[in-house]
Amino acid sequence: MEQAKPEPPKRKRLDPERREQEIVEGAIRYFSEVGFGGSMRDLAARLGISHALLFRYFPTKDALIDRVYDQVYLSRWDATWDKLLGDRSVDLRTRLERFYREYLAAIDRPEWVRAFVFGGLAGVNINQRYLSLIRRKVITPVALELREAAGVRSASGEPPSEAELELSWGLHGEIFYLAIRRWVYGLKVTPDRDRFVELTVAKFLDGAPTALRELSRVNTDHKKPRIS
Repeated sequence: MEQAKPEPPKRKRLDPERREQEIVEGAIRYFSEVGFGGSMRDLAARLGISHALLFRYFPTKDALIDRVYDQVYLSRWDATWDKLLGDRSVDLRTRLERFYREYLAAIDRPEWVRAFVFGGLAGVNINQRYLSLIRRKVITPVALELREAAGVRSASGEPPSEAELELSWGLHGEIFYLAIRRWVYGLKVTPDRDRFVELTVAKFLDGAPTALRELSRVNTDHKKPRIS
């Protein structure tokens, strides 16, 4: 007599909060591997749940992406960084080194970097929202501190110039590119992130203030009235 095949083990029932968190964590892994073009049906299959159950927790894909953004990006932002970058009681080099050591430690992981790149390619709002945050909390404050370090005169309360912002973006981009090389291109990078940050900040502070002063001088010369 043929023995009956054992039934597959039933999936353990989770309370709603744990189930929702399991879905979010699975979505983070899924989107970082296949991109945001991946379907909700495929995600449900990977998670071992029904398509209907997935939609019970997240009625739309955008709602799930918003939750991924909150967990992967917003939750890793340290509120102490907001004060740090503008604290002139600490020299700028020390502030930049501390911020970027901690920032790189927070983002240098595959789910963060790959989801961010996939988000840019797919045109989802993760990138626009996060870059808006970075511009407000990092790029603009660093540009203003660079102006101070360079000794460039400006009207009180004047927002950063395009040149000041671009120099600030250049520093941020170079730091972030270490993680891109590691998790997108699969290249071997230095294991000493702290030393990398120190060298990158040193290069920025050795060159950017000088470049800004020179640009300011040239602009001032162009504004001077010519005597005919």
